[in-house]
Amino acid sequence: MEKENQKTQEIESEEAFELAAPQQQQVVKPEDFDWDAYENDSVVSSTERGQLEEMYSKTLSSITENEVVDGTIVAMNKREALVNIGYKSEGVINMNEFRYNPDLKVGDTVEVYVESQEDRNGQLSLSHKKARALRSWDRVNQALEQDEIIKGYIKCRTKGGMIVDVFGIEAFLPGSQIDVKPIRDYDVFVGKTMEFKVVKINHEFKNVVVSHKALIEAELEQQKKDIISKLEKGQVLEGTVKNITSYGVFIDLGGVDGLIHITDLSWGRIQHPEEIVQLDQKLNVVILDFDDDKKRIALGLKQLTPHPWDALDPNLKVGDKVKGKVVVMADYGAFVEIAPGVEGLIHVSEMSWSQHLRSANEFLNVGDEVEAVILTLDREERKMSLGMKQLKPDPWEKIADQYAVGTKHTAKVRNFTTFGVFVEIEEGVDGLIHISDLSWTKKIKHPAEFTTIGADIDVVVLEIDKENRRLRLGHKQLEENPWDVFETLFTVDSIHEGTIIELTEKGAVVALPYGVEGFATPKHLVKEDGTQAKLDEKLDFKVIEFNKEGRKIIVSHSRIFEDAKRGEEKAKKDTAAKATKKATKKIADSIEKTTLGDIAELAALKDEMAQAEKPKATKKAKKDDAAEEK
Repeated sequence: MEKENQKTQEIESEEAFELAAPQQQQVVKPEDFDWDAYENDSVVSSTERGQLEEMYSKTLSSITENEVVDGTIVAMNKREALVNIGYKSEGVINMNEFRYNPDLKVGDTVEVYVESQEDRNGQLSLSHKKARALRSWDRVNQALEQDEIIKGYIKCRTKGGMIVDVFGIEAFLPGSQIDVKPIRDYDVFVGKTMEFKVVKINHEFKNVVVSHKALIEAELEQQKKDIISKLEKGQVLEGTVKNITSYGVFIDLGGVDGLIHITDLSWGRIQHPEEIVQLDQKLNVVILDFDDDKKRIALGLKQLTPHPWDALDPNLKVGDKVKGKVVVMADYGAFVEIAPGVEGLIHVSEMSWSQHLRSANEFLNVGDEVEAVILTLDREERKMSLGMKQLKPDPWEKIADQYAVGTKHTAKVRNFTTFGVFVEIEEGVDGLIHISDLSWTKKIKHPAEFTTIGADIDVVVLEIDKENRRLRLGHKQLEENPWDVFETLFTVDSIHEGTIIELTEKGAVVALPYGVEGFATPKHLVKEDGTQAKLDEKLDFKVIEFNKEGRKIIVSHSRIFEDAKRGEEKAKKDTAAKATKKATKKIADSIEKTTLGDIAELAALKDEMAQAEKPKATKKAKKDDAAEEK
């Protein structure tokens, strides 16, 4: 268009020159001379001027206001650009309207919108921005249909990406579409002009999405194929740290990504890959493995350095002392790094001489500096076991001297069982207090009734079991056996006041004086009024059985009044028996002393008694007859 305009102007100029030349050679008659023009210092007549103006007008383009036309940049500076659209004067456009195109230069053709043929200063008023806006949607749709590469100016940053000026339209550039690698700082792109492809248009909401990543993916895809085709296990390549995660590091190998797992970063243990590498760091890696399609590439970093076990001191042997740092903790033990990449395991059983196994976390924590003794060393398998307790003397070597039978000590309660309490006198010296050795007087069903875990308890050594590394201990033996005294106090048939403290189907536990307890069966809990004794009731009880060896006292409340009743009945029987015996004896004595004269007297006495009875019998008979008559 521009060339055609220029050619047209040249042709018209030549025609105008040819038409004007013969006229200059004509001789003007005096009567035809234009004296007005001469006075105005003009050598051209009005007729000629009209012709010239007509010819000049033919060289100019006919423009209409509010129209979009093409123009040519004829001059420009930092602030303004002078644009020729073939009109009688050029238009001036602010350079801000061209900021999306930093490569703009004199001679470039640009589209402009004619705002006014003459502004108040008589200047042609043009706008490039409005021209782009009027044609923008057509251009954007055309770019999407033809997969065209366009230029855009990144105006600002927004949530999730950037705002790009494309043909005067604000398009959205997602952060994921800026580059093939993750972008951590969007601000560095603000104010830049870049090439894009239109990837999506939403006509309903007037939204346009562009991508810069799409431009370089095709090229990278070809590069990726070339790189993948040359991959081999063991090959060393240079890469750039693209992303760091908790489980590993992604490396950009020049269009192809590989993963260095955290275990392949260093021979030593690390908590996070950031301890070894940084983003955008360039480093050499070795290819460890890849799948058949070569889409997943496993890389290694530590494999480029010698294994630490190969550099381990060859003079190191079993029994040597080493120092290290705890790097990993488990319930069964702790892994200690004695050199970068060289670790040994301290099993929990090797942390203490105690037979009471506990969690390793009770002894060590990650980061602790420890000293240990090498117990086993296998250089081929690259394994080592360590021990801490070997740094201290075994307390059981001289157990009989320090913990002789009968000695008293203070221990700490470690655990309970139904049959006793496990205690620790010192680290490595454990003992058992049987439940029967806790108290002389109380009947303890479970050790928890007597003490608590972690509490201190005084003990006396009863027996040493060196083979099993355990002591038999007692607590009640710290005091004299009170049952020697109880034997004299709670004799059979003695009566004592007691309180029922426990009641079951089998009977009742009775609290007796001096802290001793007795037991009464249900039949021995019946009171004199026939009712049953109740819990917390205070009554008198009679001892009916005392077992010193079994520390058992059987008592009865019922036996008290039952025995009293039996005693009264026995007393009555005894009195009656004595009276009968006395009368019998008297009669017997009388019989022995009876003579014939006594017999005659007895006979006379008998007759006399019979005569006395007769009047009584006669009198009674008369009363009976009278009663019958009535």
